[in-house]
Amino acid sequence: MKNLFLKITVLLFVFCLAFMFVFRKRNNQDEIIFWTLQMNDFAPYMQKVINNFERENPDIKIKWIDVPFSEGEKRTLASVLSDNPPDLINLNPDFSALLAQRGALYEIDEQYTVQYNKSVINSLKYNGKLYSLPWYATSAVTIYNKDLLAKSNVSIPSTYEDLLLTAPKIKEKTGAYVILPNITENDTMLRILNKYGVSPSNINSDKSVRVFELFKKLYEKDLIPKESVTQTHREALEKYMAEQTVFFQAGANFLTMIKENAPSTYEHTAVAPQFTGELGQYDFSLMNLVIPLRAKHKEDALKFALYLTNFENQLEFAKLANILAVNQKTLEDDFYTTYDDIMSQARVISAKQLNKTEPAMKTSRNQKEVNTVVNTAVQQILLNKNTTEKILDDVFMKLKSLD
Repeated sequence: MKNLFLKITVLLFVFCLAFMFVFRKRNNQDEIIFWTLQMNDFAPYMQKVINNFERENPDIKIKWIDVPFSEGEKRTLASVLSDNPPDLINLNPDFSALLAQRGALYEIDEQYTVQYNKSVINSLKYNGKLYSLPWYATSAVTIYNKDLLAKSNVSIPSTYEDLLLTAPKIKEKTGAYVILPNITENDTMLRILNKYGVSPSNINSDKSVRVFELFKKLYEKDLIPKESVTQTHREALEKYMAEQTVFFQAGANFLTMIKENAPSTYEHTAVAPQFTGELGQYDFSLMNLVIPLRAKHKEDALKFALYLTNFENQLEFAKLANILAVNQKTLEDDFYTTYDDIMSQARVISAKQLNKTEPAMKTSRNQKEVNTVVNTAVQQILLNKNTTEKILDDVFMKLKSLD
């Protein structure tokens, strides 16, 4: 009886030790708070990545919170200045740069960037330092109506200068506009200027004047719609689908919209690389991942960011969403190098463009105010409110006052 009691006591003791060990182990887990921007549509994918990571890293737990896009900047700013921010946040580079300027982000050593496309990494540097990692990208292609182009008897323009030369022939032969360039939307004009080596710091240069004059000629000669001074990407898409314009520059995902909403136009649609400027590089947009300086688990957050953007996870995400991977090995996969239809061709063109994006446009301090000043200048120049030189001199002074 004593032996039985002793055995039961020992078993209970062992069980208690095991329970205490498991309980302590669970309580010793680092909980990483991860914020994304409107990623709920990809919840099964996100949860799968998180589960796999937690299985491989049992001492780390990921708490994923998806934030509405419209609230992202406001909530992020409040959180990173608090004593308890998220450990990893999905942002756009413009806002990330603003937080880096304020000293609110953790600096990431470049040794952790070997898996990424080098041009993309270089675009994220602020004062030569890295405060974010890329997650995914997009790079617009030129979507065009091959039937209207054939009727015009012209080649596909590769530069904006070619566009100016091509536009009169297109208008004469088809009655269509060459493009609705939406050059007063967000930072569109600044991105075009960047392709000529023009930035806010030299926006009143002779080179800049020539670029603005190019669009002024298109406007004055009625080769682009008069609405170009106010309308956006949405209207540009509608005009393309109505076959009122020959060219439309946008991400490959817009092909799906054209196919669904204007199937007859889609039948005549083809794709080519986006228009370039004097420097010959391409433009792209990016979403990235940042670690707040006050985050409690910086190393674990970095580990998860690298896992989220490894070859396998990037490839799976790319197949679910019409985005460009930023992992170089993923970009070299057949998914990004071979095509058999217009959708996959657009993806291949976009991926190839990522290898020629430097110098990428750098975000300015007070970027929204900079955009407003430049876009107002575009309207004034196209509407002939003053000489281009005078307007750009005024712009230069306004931008200088924003520094």
